[in-house]
Amino acid sequence: MSNRIYNVLFHTHTVSGLVISVALFVIFFAGSISFFRDDIINWEREQPIKENSQMDIDFNLALDSIENQHHLYGRDVTIRQIHQERRVMVSATPGKDSTATESALSRIFFYLDPATQQQYSYFEDFTLGEFMYRLHFFAQIPYPYGYLLSGFVAFFFLFAIVTGVIVHWKKIISNFYVFRPWAKLKTVWTDAHTALGLIGLPFQFIYAVTGAVLIIGSTVMLGPVTSLLYDGNSDKMFKDLSTDVAPFPFTNKPQNYELDINKMVLKAEQNWAGVYASQVVLQNYGDANMHVVVDVKPESDKKFAGLGQMAFKASTGEVVFERDPYTETSYIAGAQDFLIKLHYGNFGGYPLKIIYFIFGIITCFIILSGVLIWVEARDKKSNTPFKRKANQWVSAIFLAISLSMYPVTAFTFSVVKLFKDVNDPQPHLLIYKAFFISWLILTIIFSIKKDNYFTNKYSLLSGSILGFLVPVTNGVISSNWIWKTFNEQQLQIFVVDAFWLSTSIISLLIFLKLKPKGKLEQAKVKKAKAEYAI
Repeated sequence: MSNRIYNVLFHTHTVSGLVISVALFVIFFAGSISFFRDDIINWEREQPIKENSQMDIDFNLALDSIENQHHLYGRDVTIRQIHQERRVMVSATPGKDSTATESALSRIFFYLDPATQQQYSYFEDFTLGEFMYRLHFFAQIPYPYGYLLSGFVAFFFLFAIVTGVIVHWKKIISNFYVFRPWAKLKTVWTDAHTALGLIGLPFQFIYAVTGAVLIIGSTVMLGPVTSLLYDGNSDKMFKDLSTDVAPFPFTNKPQNYELDINKMVLKAEQNWAGVYASQVVLQNYGDANMHVVVDVKPESDKKFAGLGQMAFKASTGEVVFERDPYTETSYIAGAQDFLIKLHYGNFGGYPLKIIYFIFGIITCFIILSGVLIWVEARDKKSNTPFKRKANQWVSAIFLAISLSMYPVTAFTFSVVKLFKDVNDPQPHLLIYKAFFISWLILTIIFSIKKDNYFTNKYSLLSGSILGFLVPVTNGVISSNWIWKTFNEQQLQIFVVDAFWLSTSIISLLIFLKLKPKGKLEQAKVKKAKAEYAI
C-alpha cells in the first residue's frame, strides 16, 4: 500500500469515527442496556414471568374481552407478542364492510394484559425499557429523521471498522499484545483502542451490518426499490416482502362462531416439534369466510431462523394451509428473523445477553479512546493556543455527553420506581423529563468544568451511588428486595437489581483506582526508577 493511500484511509478512519462518535456512543450505551429490555419492563411493572412463556395466554377469553369493547366484524385481528412480557399487542385493520360506522372503519391498536383483560394505549403502556430500546435508534427524534440518523451512523461505523482494519492490518496482531500503561497518555489510549478493537471486532462488525440493514433497509431503500422494480406500485412491493399468509376474500356474510382459538394454536404448536406460537391472525372476523392463521417459530436450539404457518377455516376447523418452519421458510422470513436475532441477541438466554452487554460497553470504551487519541495527538506546543483550546473543548463536551449517560440512566431507574403512577395516561413524559433534563444539566456542568479527569471520576462516582440506590429503591417501594426475588425465582426483577448492584461495584472500584494526571506522572517516574535500579 502506498503512503498516499495509507494516509487517505487513516484520515478517513479518523474523520468518520469523530463525526459519528457521540451518536455512536449513545447507540451502543442505550443498546447495551436494551439487551435487558424485557427484564426492565417486568421489573418496572412488578410482573415477572416464566422464561419462554410467549403467547401463553387464553386466546378465547382475550378475544371475548376485545370483542366486548370493539366492533370487530370484517376486520383482520392480529394478536402477537414480540418480547418476553405479560402483555400482548392487539391490532386490527379497518372493517371491510363499507356500510359500517366510521369508528368501525378505523384501525385499532392497543396492548392487552391477559391476566386482567385491561387494555392500554401505546403511551399508557410506555416503560423505561421501551425508552432505552427506542433511544438506541433515536426514535425520540420525529420519524423518519431519527431512524435515518441511526441508520447512517451504523453505515459510517461499518466504514470506520473496515478502514481501521486496513490501516492497522500489518501490525494488528503484534500490537494486540502490546500494552504500555507507564507510557505517555496517547500511547496508553492507542494500545487500549487497538487491543479492545481487535477483541470486539466480530461483535462490532455484526452490529454495524445488521443495524444498517434493519434501519436503512426499511426507511431509505424502500422508495428507490419501489420506483425501480415496481414502477411505483408500493402495494405490490409490500405484498412480495410480506411473510403473511395470502388474504382470504371477504364475502360480507355475517356468521356466528363457537371458536376455540386455544385448540387451533395448540394444534399448530404440536404439529412440529420444538416450535412456539408467535402470532395469531383472525382474517375476516365474523364473516362466513373467516380464517384463523397461526404463525409459529422454531426454538433457537432447533433452528436459528424460521417461520411456520397453519391456517384454519373457522366454520369447520379444517386446515386449509400449512407451511413447515423447518423446510419451507421463505427467504424474506428467514433473512428477517436471522438479522433480528443477531442484532438483539435473544437466542442464547442470559449468558448471551451478558456477553453482548460486555462487548457493547467495550465498544463504548473504544469510541472514547478513539476520540481521546485524536485530542492527545493534537495537544502539541506547535499548535496555536486557539486550536489547542478548541480541541480541549471538543474532548470536554464529548466526554460530558457520553459519560454522564451512566449516572443519568441510574437516576431515571430510581425516579421511575419512586414517582411513576400506574394510572398515568402519559408515563413517557416522566421518563423523558427525568432522563433528558438531568442529562442536559450534567452535560453543561461537566462541559463548563472542562476537566476530563473530573468528568470521568465523578460520572463513575455518581453512577455508582445512584446505581446502588436502584435495588434499594425497588425494595423500599415494592418490597421486592434482591434476596427475596432470588429466593422466589422472580428472575426478571432479580436480574435488574443484580445488574445495577454489580455495575455499581465495578465502577466504584474503577473510581478508587483513578489518579489525576500529576500523580500518574509521579507513578511513572517511580516505576522507571525501580526498573533502572533492578
